[in-house]
Amino acid sequence: MEIESWQSQLRKGAAELVVLSALADGEAYGLQILRKANAGGDLVSDGALYPMLARLEKGGRIVARWSTGSDGVAPRKFYTLTPQGRALADEMRARWSEFRKMVSAAVEKET
Repeated sequence: MEIESWQSQLRKGAAELVVLSALADGEAYGLQILRKANAGGDLVSDGALYPMLARLEKGGRIVARWSTGSDGVAPRKFYTLTPQGRALADEMRARWSEFRKMVSAAVEKET
Protein backbone atom coordinates (compact mmCIF):
# COMPACT_ATOMS: atom_id res chain seq x y z
CA MET A 1 0.00 0.00 0.00
CA GLU A 2 1.34 3.40 -0.92
CA ILE A 3 1.72 5.82 1.98
CA GLU A 4 -0.67 8.36 0.40
CA SER A 5 -3.39 5.72 0.10
CA TRP A 6 -2.87 4.67 3.71
CA GLN A 7 -3.00 8.29 4.88
CA SER A 8 -6.18 8.86 2.89
CA GLN A 9 -7.81 5.89 4.61
CA LEU A 10 -6.86 7.30 8.02
CA ARG A 11 -8.53 10.61 7.13
CA LYS A 12 -11.67 8.91 5.86
CA GLY A 13 -11.93 6.87 9.04
CA ALA A 14 -11.68 9.93 11.27
CA ALA A 15 -13.72 12.39 9.19
CA GLU A 16 -17.12 11.75 10.76
CA LEU A 17 -15.74 12.12 14.29
CA VAL A 18 -14.00 15.34 13.27
CA VAL A 19 -17.17 16.81 11.73
CA LEU A 20 -19.38 15.84 14.67
CA SER A 21 -16.79 17.29 17.05
CA ALA A 22 -16.78 20.53 15.04
CA LEU A 23 -20.47 20.86 15.91
CA ALA A 24 -20.03 20.05 19.60
CA ASP A 25 -19.89 23.74 20.56
CA GLY A 26 -23.07 24.59 18.70
CA GLU A 27 -24.56 25.49 15.38
CA ALA A 28 -22.32 26.18 12.39
CA TYR A 29 -22.58 26.50 8.62
CA GLY A 30 -20.53 24.48 6.15
CA LEU A 31 -17.46 26.70 5.85
CA GLN A 32 -17.29 27.11 9.64
CA ILE A 33 -17.45 23.33 10.05
CA LEU A 34 -14.72 22.89 7.45
CA ARG A 35 -12.47 25.41 9.20
CA LYS A 36 -12.98 23.80 12.60
CA ALA A 37 -12.47 20.31 11.19
CA ASN A 38 -9.25 21.34 9.50
CA ALA A 39 -7.84 23.46 12.32
CA GLY A 40 -5.26 20.77 13.03
CA GLY A 41 -4.47 19.96 9.40
CA ASP A 42 -6.04 18.89 6.15
CA LEU A 43 -8.53 16.32 7.42
CA VAL A 44 -11.80 16.95 5.59
CA SER A 45 -12.22 18.21 2.03
CA ASP A 46 -15.15 20.36 1.00
CA GLY A 47 -16.01 17.68 -1.56
CA ALA A 48 -16.41 15.14 1.24
CA LEU A 49 -18.04 17.47 3.78
CA TYR A 50 -21.38 18.17 2.14
CA PRO A 51 -22.25 14.55 1.27
CA MET A 52 -21.32 13.63 4.84
CA LEU A 53 -23.54 16.37 6.25
CA ALA A 54 -26.42 15.12 4.08
CA ARG A 55 -25.86 11.56 5.31
CA LEU A 56 -25.67 12.68 8.95
CA GLU A 57 -28.86 14.69 8.52
CA LYS A 58 -30.66 11.77 6.89
CA GLY A 59 -29.51 9.54 9.75
CA GLY A 60 -30.91 11.90 12.38
CA ARG A 61 -27.49 12.85 13.77
CA ILE A 62 -27.76 16.51 12.81
CA VAL A 63 -30.51 18.93 11.86
CA ALA A 64 -30.20 21.77 9.40
CA ARG A 65 -31.91 25.10 8.95
CA TRP A 66 -31.56 27.82 6.36
CA SER A 67 -30.84 31.36 7.49
CA THR A 68 -32.30 34.18 5.52
CA GLY A 69 -29.63 36.38 4.04
CA SER A 70 -29.57 39.97 5.19
CA ASP A 71 -27.33 42.99 4.73
CA GLY A 72 -25.66 41.46 1.70
CA VAL A 73 -25.05 38.08 3.36
CA ALA A 74 -26.20 35.13 1.29
CA PRO A 75 -28.54 32.59 2.91
CA ARG A 76 -26.64 29.84 4.72
CA LYS A 77 -27.49 26.37 5.86
CA PHE A 78 -26.69 25.91 9.54
CA TYR A 79 -26.20 22.49 11.15
CA THR A 80 -26.72 21.42 14.77
CA LEU A 81 -26.17 18.11 16.55
CA THR A 82 -29.29 16.24 17.62
CA PRO A 83 -29.26 14.44 20.97
CA GLN A 84 -28.50 11.24 19.02
CA GLY A 85 -25.65 13.00 17.20
CA ARG A 86 -24.21 14.30 20.46
CA ALA A 87 -24.38 10.82 22.01
CA LEU A 88 -22.69 9.35 18.94
CA ALA A 89 -19.94 11.99 19.04
CA ASP A 90 -19.34 11.30 22.73
CA GLU A 91 -19.12 7.54 22.14
CA MET A 92 -16.88 8.00 19.10
CA ARG A 93 -14.52 10.25 21.10
CA ALA A 94 -14.29 7.67 23.88
CA ARG A 95 -13.54 4.88 21.42
CA TRP A 96 -11.08 7.09 19.52
CA SER A 97 -9.22 7.75 22.75
CA GLU A 98 -8.97 4.02 23.49
CA PHE A 99 -7.94 3.25 19.90
CA ARG A 100 -5.29 5.98 19.93
CA LYS A 101 -3.83 4.59 23.16
CA MET A 102 -3.70 1.05 21.73
CA VAL A 103 -2.04 2.15 18.51
CA SER A 104 0.43 4.38 20.33
CA ALA A 105 1.39 1.55 22.67
CA ALA A 106 1.89 -0.80 19.73
CA VAL A 107 3.88 1.48 17.40
CA GLU A 108 5.74 4.03 19.51
CA LYS A 109 9.04 2.91 20.88
CA GLU A 110 10.69 4.56 23.85
CA THR A 111 14.25 5.55 23.12
